[in-house]
Amino acid sequence: LLLRWRRRRALWRKVAEAQERQERSLVRMEAAVQRFREQHPSVSVASILSLPLPELSRKLRDGSLPPDHVFYAYVGKAVQIATETNCITEFLQESETQARKAKLMEKRGLLYGVPVSIKDSIDCQGHDSTLGFIKNLNKPAAEDSVVVQVLKRQGAIPFVKTNVPQSLISYDCKNLIFGQTRNPLLYTRTPGGSSGGEGALVGGGGSILGIGTDVGGSLRFPAAFCGICAIKPTGKRLSKRGIMSGVTGQKAVAAAVGPLAKDVESLALCLRALLTEDMFSLDSTVPPLPFNEEVYSSTKPLRIGYYETDFFTMPSPAMRRAVRETKQLLEEAGHTLVPFELTNVDYVIFNYCVRGMFADGGSSFVKKFKGEMEKGGTGLFFWLAKAPHWLKTLLSWISKPFVPRFSSIIRSMKENTVDEVWSLHHEIEDFCHQFIAQWKKLNLDVMLCPMLGPALGIGYPAKLSVAVSYTMLYNALDFPAGVVPVTLVTDEDEEQLKGYKGYYQDWWDRTLAKAFRGSVGMPVAVQCVALPWQEELCLRFMKEVETL
Repeated sequence: LLLRWRRRRALWRKVAEAQERQERSLVRMEAAVQRFREQHPSVSVASILSLPLPELSRKLRDGSLPPDHVFYAYVGKAVQIATETNCITEFLQESETQARKAKLMEKRGLLYGVPVSIKDSIDCQGHDSTLGFIKNLNKPAAEDSVVVQVLKRQGAIPFVKTNVPQSLISYDCKNLIFGQTRNPLLYTRTPGGSSGGEGALVGGGGSILGIGTDVGGSLRFPAAFCGICAIKPTGKRLSKRGIMSGVTGQKAVAAAVGPLAKDVESLALCLRALLTEDMFSLDSTVPPLPFNEEVYSSTKPLRIGYYETDFFTMPSPAMRRAVRETKQLLEEAGHTLVPFELTNVDYVIFNYCVRGMFADGGSSFVKKFKGEMEKGGTGLFFWLAKAPHWLKTLLSWISKPFVPRFSSIIRSMKENTVDEVWSLHHEIEDFCHQFIAQWKKLNLDVMLCPMLGPALGIGYPAKLSVAVSYTMLYNALDFPAGVVPVTLVTDEDEEQLKGYKGYYQDWWDRTLAKAFRGSVGMPVAVQCVALPWQEELCLRFMKEVETL
């Protein structure tokens, strides 16, 4: 007991030190902004913050806006949003030097002078990538991740790291070290996760461009919940070297790194800057596919598949309306919309996603929590991963008639043999080819899909792991998928929610109905999907939706 007490005290000391560092970061940012304002009282911060990224980057490159003016404008706004939402974990102090030296740069890349926020799990030299784990504190990264290196070569200035949920396997944003991040639009709501700090900071206007990751919706949830745009590319389109993952080594569900921003044009500019020779030479496993301008700027009418529900997670009235209204606008603009029938999403979620990510019965996931004081928002998965095989089998059998989804999750969490894992990977490949065959039979260019929304109350994602079905499908398939906000929740949506029952009418469905309530005025997005390696087409479709 004495040893345990001493160890816990040591852990709490590490947490307290990290929280002090976080506090000092914000004080430093505040002081730096104050100094700058005293030296440059005539700088119009509001006019800088109102510029969209493409225009801002043009002004930076042509010299009509000095990089330090832009830098301190965003540092000031970032402090304000961090104070309101608790989204920043660390100020990258070297960014001040970078901003000062930017004027002397001869080569001005596409993101010259643009301040960029970086998710906690993406390595920045000299800074921790904690994933919300105490054991990862005071272990600064030896070098920048490839994505950060390319951003810097393009003239961008990474200036803060942002908060994540413990382990990243959650779509809320809370950990024991840095606490809960709140949604900038409504503080009682989650900003989404696991790139929740990014969603809150970009959504609140404290960063013009953020970089996050996505293994089940971790870019798309924060974007949808905070009313901004994001794209999850095909898994290997951008380098993941130097990026920490929630479940290391698993290949069943493809993780991806991607940008978040206020508009689609900003996402396109970011991908243009990243998909360059720098990226391909720093990581030769990334296919040398530069940004395809012709596809992105094409105006030919699209043939678009769509569906309003996946028959697994019943959409909220606002989600359904978002898809219907977008479909109608697209048709009026001359595009062809074709119904797409989704089948067996329950099998995909349980057998491919849950079983694929926890193919070892969850033992490697449990190991990550060894020596930690809190198990974060992953309660169910953590508990099931620790349960012995006989107990899982018994619980699965008992719960099947009453709570079939709970029974399926338990079954999916069993330990697999190597042969079973290989068979599973083969089955996922087959499923992907069948999905593409159905897509090509309908001669589709892209797909319009629902996106979970509006933002759930804080704490609800931990109780609603099943609600990732709309996003995780496209990680299993490894298709590029982006989100665009298209509407706000109305009083009528709220009224219709009273009749929300769900497809299973189980505890999860009842909880989801509660989580959606009280959201009038909150943003709701749609998901835009394309075939693998077609990020430019996906962005072109997103741009069309955004414009309409």
